[in-house]
This record gives sequence, C-alpha cells and structure tokens, in this order.
Amino acid sequence: MSDSPATPSHPPVVLQVLPALETGGVERGTVEMVAAITRAGGRALVASAGGRLAPLVDRAGGRNIKLPLVGRSPWRIWRNAKALEAVIRQEHVALVHARSRGPAWSAWLACQRTGTPFVTTYHGAYNENFPLKRRYNAVMARGAIVIAISQFIARLIQDRHGVDPARIRIIPRGVDPAIFDPDAVTSERIIALARKWRLPDGRPTIMLPGRLTRWKGQAVLITALAKMQHKDAVVLLVGADQGRDKFSREMASLAESLGVADRVRMVGQCDDMPAAFKLSDVVVNASTDPEAFGRVVIEAQSMARPVIATNHGGAAETVAHDATGWLVPPGDADALAAALDYVLNLTPEARAELGAAARAEVARRYTTRAMQDATIAVYAEVLGYAPWG
Repeated sequence: MSDSPATPSHPPVVLQVLPALETGGVERGTVEMVAAITRAGGRALVASAGGRLAPLVDRAGGRNIKLPLVGRSPWRIWRNAKALEAVIRQEHVALVHARSRGPAWSAWLACQRTGTPFVTTYHGAYNENFPLKRRYNAVMARGAIVIAISQFIARLIQDRHGVDPARIRIIPRGVDPAIFDPDAVTSERIIALARKWRLPDGRPTIMLPGRLTRWKGQAVLITALAKMQHKDAVVLLVGADQGRDKFSREMASLAESLGVADRVRMVGQCDDMPAAFKLSDVVVNASTDPEAFGRVVIEAQSMARPVIATNHGGAAETVAHDATGWLVPPGDADALAAALDYVLNLTPEARAELGAAARAEVARRYTTRAMQDATIAVYAEVLGYAPWG
C-alpha cells in the first residue's frame, strides 16, 4: 500500500487474472467485479483462457484477454508472467487482482517487474497434500491486501501463512436479491425445468447444487435418501461432472445398490438456478471438506428455501441453526436423513417463516453490491487514492 498519493491512469484500469471462465463462484465473482469497476468509471480487464462465461465479461463492460493461464508448470508460469507484463504495460494497468494460484504466480512476477500493486482473493481451503504445496499456495497470501471470503478462510490465512491480520479483509461472496427472488420466478420457468428433469408431481424434491466431485457430498445425500422416512422424496444433483464420468457412474451405482436409483436425478449444469431453487422443497450442502464460503447456501436462502448445510467451514457462518436453516455434522448420512425428514414434516407456514428470515439475513449481509463495494474500497486503499466515484 502506498503512503503517498499515486498518479491515476485515466480511467483507472484493473486487471483480474484467473485460469478460465467456465463455471463456479470464482468466475462469477470475477464477472461481478467487472460490472462494478465499469459502473464506477474504471476500465475492467480479465486475463484468462476464456470459456462459457467469457461473453459475460464483455456484456458487463469489460474485456477478456485470452491467455493460456490454465496449468501450473514453472515454464508456463514464467511464460505467462512475460505475457502479463506486456499487458500491464500496454494497457496501463493500475492494479492486478489475482484469483487463482497458477495465474497468481505469473501475475505476481509481472507486478514485481512493473511495480504494479498486487491484490489477491484467497478463494479456497487449498490442500497441502504433497511437499512444497504450502509454498505454492502462499502466493495467494502475497497481496498488499489479501481478501478472505469468510472468517474461516481469514483464520486459515493467518495460521498457515502468518499473514498480519491488518493485511486481511473479509469480504464474503454475495448474491443479487433481485435475481434470486422467489417472486421473480414465473411458473413457466419452474414447469420447464420439472419437465426437462422428469420430476413427478407432488413429490418432495431435495436439491444438492454443486459440481459432481467427491468432496461435495453427493454420496452422503444419496445414502441419506435411502435412510429417510419420506420414501417418496426425489433428489436432484445439479451440476456438471466436468468430465468426471467415473464419479457419475459411481453415484449411479450407489443409488442402484441402495434401491433409490429411481429417485435420484443427475441433471448436469443448470442455467436457471433461481427456478431450480424454487422448484426444490429443501436445498442441501453436504460437503465433506470445509467450504471456503458456500455460495449456493446464500443463493438458496435468498430464494427463501429451507437449507441444510454441513457444520464446518464458511457454510456454517451463513446458517443460524433452526433460525435460517439447519446444520448437520459433515459426512453423517443418519443426521442428514433425520434433518431432511424434520424439514419435510414442517408445515408450509413454518417453512415459509424460516425462508423469509433467511432471505432477510442474506439481504442484510450477503449481497453482490456489498461485495462489490467492499472490493472497490480495497482497490482504493491499495492504490492510495480514491480512483472512482
């Protein structure tokens, strides 16, 4: 951070770097900040390998610069550092915001060479399952300011990397309550999804949103389904398998072995998540590893849906047990089954009351605008001047 006023570029340019723009909270957060920077009068650039969300960068007023930022080999990191250095100089970038480890190393090197301020968002509870992994992860703690997306992540940054708390800003992810609004979703949208997913009428619907990967807990939910008293309940696993065909087949085999295959739908990626949430009677976060934040929890709460989440990591911070949702121990299928039966046994009035309380709490603490404004404030703090507004 600078102690003296810096000379702003006109308009100030912020470059965000990440591997690709396919799907996920990191990618959506990047697009949301493109919109915020543009709205504030700055120029928003993104460096990534592109992907299905890349057109949204242009739509939000920014520009994606296509670079091969997927990969973590030293050779690729060094080569990408040279490419990012050229971008920084050519585009007169005022600040670089790194959101993923491989691109962050390249961006950090480029910033060292150009004297450009460097900010990071520590998005995950990155594992350290082989030697030198902590050193690789540590680049995400090298920002002049390190943004933590939850209190859980802020503690992890301090414990693992010894970062001074004065350099950490906790900025939770957010949702747009105008998009995730139960009153804004038409019955036509809900009917279209129900038909597409072959959902029977009048059956309780339990949804787990999240990519198909082991730690997201799909196996825990399928096991819980077999243990529930509500033998008519249907489970929706909403999310792409990202080429993990083996895991998808494993989940199908598990459902078959437990006798619930006819009640489990693996429906893939969904482009209308507000309608998917409204279609569901209960939304589940069953992650067996701690979530860094757990954005789907607040999306479901904003849609006034009953939510059951595992009691660890960032997801636990967004649920007040028995007030805005319910918490269960991670990996405990019996506890999850009992919680699901409890929620489905509630009266519609009780569920509606809890849903309204959850939506109000999201509007108070977890909006996209709050996340955007707090991040813009970080940029101003690092630059040493107020570049917008």
